[in-house]
Parts: sequence; C-alpha cells; structure tokens
Amino acid sequence: MTVQNANVTPMMAQFLQIKAQYADALLFYRMGDFYEMFFEDAVAAAAALDIALTKRGQHLGEDIPMCGVPVHSAEGYLLTLIRKGFRVAIAEQLEDPAEAKKRGAKSVVKRDVVRLVTPGTLTEDSLLEPRRHNFLAAYAELRDEGALAWADISTGELRVMRCSRLRLAPELARLAPRELVVMAEMEPELRALAEDFSLALSPLARASFDSTGGQKRLCALFGVSTLDGFGNFERAEVSALGALAEYLDLTQRGQMPLLRPPMRESAGGVMQIDAATRRNLELTHSMDGRREGSLLGAIDMTMTAGGARLLERRIAGPSRSLNTIQARQQAVAWLVENDPLREGQRRCQQLGQQAAGDADCLRVWAETRDRFLGRSPAPAAPLSTEGR
Repeated sequence: MTVQNANVTPMMAQFLQIKAQYADALLFYRMGDFYEMFFEDAVAAAAALDIALTKRGQHLGEDIPMCGVPVHSAEGYLLTLIRKGFRVAIAEQLEDPAEAKKRGAKSVVKRDVVRLVTPGTLTEDSLLEPRRHNFLAAYAELRDEGALAWADISTGELRVMRCSRLRLAPELARLAPRELVVMAEMEPELRALAEDFSLALSPLARASFDSTGGQKRLCALFGVSTLDGFGNFERAEVSALGALAEYLDLTQRGQMPLLRPPMRESAGGVMQIDAATRRNLELTHSMDGRREGSLLGAIDMTMTAGGARLLERRIAGPSRSLNTIQARQQAVAWLVENDPLREGQRRCQQLGQQAAGDADCLRVWAETRDRFLGRSPAPAAPLSTEGR
C-alpha cells in the first residue's frame, strides 16, 4: 500500500502515508464519528470483529476494502482486537474541518497517530481487569548479563531484576506480562517462548537498549542527575529499564505515563517455580487458564482491586525472607484480632457500593475508631437511606 500514482485522492494519500509508519499495526483512521480502516487492515479487522466489510473507491484499479467502528463505542472493539493479538494505531483529526477548507476545497484535515495501543500499554479502566496487573516487560542482555524490567502503567509500578536467559521462562510465568519488549535480533530466538506464554513480542532496535542512553533517558524521566538514589543498578538492568521507557515514549507519542522510581528486586527474594510446576499447582490460574478453580480464586476475599493484585503477586512469588514472612503474618494476625476494624472496612466497602455517600463512610470509620480505642462513640444521625 503506497502512493504510486497521481490519481490517488488526497485523503487516501494521507492514510497511506500514516499507515507506512505503522505497518505492523491496524490503523484506526478518524473520519467524523467513526474510525475507518482500509485495505488489509479492513479485511483483518472485519473478520476479527465480525463486522461488515464494504468498499470505498478504487486504488490502482482495484476496489478499496473498508470497515469502521463508531468512536463512542470504539473501546469495546479495541479490546477485542488487542485480545486477538493486534496492535492498533489511533489517528485522530488534529484540526477542525473548517480550518482545512481555508487551505482549499481539496485540502484534507490534518491527522496523525496520537497513540499506539498494545497489550502491555492499556490504560483505560474499561479495557483492564482491575484485580489483575497488566505488565509490560522488557528483557535485555549485555555480554553475559541479563535483566528483566516490568511496569504496570495503570498503577505506575516499575521494577527490575537480574535475569539470565535460563531464568526468563520462570519469571515470565510468575509475572504473566501481556507484552515483552526485546532487541530485534533476539526476536526469532524468543518467539517460541512468547507463544508458550501467550504474550505479544515487540522488537526494538539495539540502540534502544544502550545502557548509557538508557541512563540518560531514565534520569530525564525522573528529573534526577543520577540513578544512585534509586539503587545500585547493573548495566543490563539499566538497559532493560531504558528500553521500557523508550517503548512507552514511542507508543504513548510523548505523553509518558506517571511511573514511580524503579525498584530493584533480589533474584533470590522469592521462591523459584518453573512454569510446568506453577501450572500444575494452579496457584493463580486453573489448568484451563481461568482464575476460578485456582488457589487464588479460592482464598481471594479482598475488598479492593489493589488488595487483589497484591494477593496475586504474593501467591505467584512466595517470599523466601523470614523477616518478610513474619511481617505479613503479624499484619494478618493484627487484623484478625481487631474484628471491629475489619468489619468497619467491610461496612465501608458495602456503603461505597451502595453509593450512600462519603458522610456515611466517615461515620462508620469514626464509630469503628472509637470502639477500637475504647472511646464512647459520639451521638450521630442515622445513616442516610436516600437513593437506596
């Protein structure tokens, strides 16, 4: 699909020019209230979304396949495409059509890609599973060193650890990232591994993994002159973190998500469980890949999405540190012993679900606090029932 003759329309010429920059992605081309797709993109999207495939004009003597989705309901279609392994470039109109007309009757509205949507870069609440992390990972190798970095851009979490090629599969099984960024020359070697874990593999040029460039990129991202305040990172770890930041900058088109400073995980800090053993133990997923029927599904009674993600992370990677284990046991014991506080939390959650209002939640917390501290609760008006 290239602009090969003078008969191509200005609009189609614009589409082809943008598409050439994102050849490996479906292009959502904004036209009024619809995102339109053309040529092979339209054929692939129509089949994946089960929508009508039509045609619009001709290009080089052949009909141009076309399909489209409404802008107001695009998120649902976008989620379906991402789950089926597609990457989607979203090209928006960057000016009002009236401005384009001032340049001439045949002038085209300016458009450009504002975001490249991939499995590991989803941010919309409607596209995410709130009780699960959505990790984007990057793997780097420098000489004999390897490192794995990962981030959840919906929460800002950013971590890195030493990781040899031999340990890569167990770590991917533990973290279950949706997408893995690697050096372009490593893609053929890791393709089978990516397929085993049903994750998207995204290659970047070797320059994106340069540790010196990565350090500069990370310092600029966090507004510091050195990374020493965050930890003593090895070259491979800086390489993986830098590539991750580079990929986010490319996909988010310069609108970098807010990330917390990187945390370095100890390679021996959690129990190592190979992928086959993890699958047979059904720690976080049953044998058929569902949460139901797993250990996590059986014991997860957390009230918040953050609590559910924390529980999954702890089950997927049991700690080997005695101090950490004892601290977790003490935290659980404290909540078990303080029944009023625990019940107050649950009551607040129920109130929030019933949309009774912040005042009611504050009252429940105040009563719970007073009981916990042995105070006599102050008289208060009954809980509101409006809207229930």
